Amino acid sequence: MEYSQVKSYLVVFLGSGIGGMLRHAFNGVLPRLLGFAFPYPTLVVNVLGSTILGLLAGYFAVKADPGQTWRLLLTTGMLGGFTTFSAFSLDTVLFYERGEIALGFVYVSASVLVSALALYAGLVFMRTA
Repeated sequence: MEYSQVKSYLVVFLGSGIGGMLRHAFNGVLPRLLGFAFPYPTLVVNVLGSTILGLLAGYFAVKADPGQTWRLLLTTGMLGGFTTFSAFSLDTVLFYERGEIALGFVYVSASVLVSALALYAGLVFMRTA
């Protein structure tokens, strides 16, 4: 493996650790502030992560390109460790922007439904195995 590949993996590793710690902090603090009856941490993290990814993607595309290392650290790393919903949201919006509305609808539907069914199947399997 080349140095640049090793470097990119280490940058993502570092960023995802930071993002994961932030996610853990939200999971610990928000239920105490907002209550335990609703999954507030997941909702807040998903919306916040999607907002931040939108800001970063727009900045990188229009204002300045900080280079691959910073993109990997902030997006794949930190936001990936914080929430993968931001990547899902970006993919969805890109379908819309390209005018591929039907394909975007298929992507959203399949992602939500198939993921929920897969999780349910995993739960059922482990409960009955």
